[in-house]
Amino acid sequence: MRNRTLLDSFRYAFAGVGYALRTQRNTRIHLVIATVVIIMGIWLELSFVAWAVLILTIGFVLVSEMLNTVAETLVDLVHPGYHPLAKTVKDVTAGAVLLTAFISVIVGLLVLGPPLLNKLISGVTLR
Repeated sequence: MRNRTLLDSFRYAFAGVGYALRTQRNTRIHLVIATVVIIMGIWLELSFVAWAVLILTIGFVLVSEMLNTVAETLVDLVHPGYHPLAKTVKDVTAGAVLLTAFISVIVGLLVLGPPLLNKLISGVTLR
């Protein structure tokens, strides 16, 4: 069925995000980690460029998690039983999520690490 209005398109899209958050444990885990990163970024008073990098990285992880959900759901729909090719699709999409998570950790260390060290060092007083 074709979307009738732009508002319908947004409703369907938000329903998809809601589905991922309700049904996918890893999506919720990534969201909790993203929240911690955002709180840390606020505390560290990051630059606009640092925020842009962090937000893009967070988005990259969440989108890859949602695409993994799509692939797994579609494979289950098309072939509910075990099939080696279905396993390959699921494994590769899960691997893509893992790779984006690893990349996000590296980006997080590069973006948050230096200002965190500066804040910690400046908070230490020598007596």
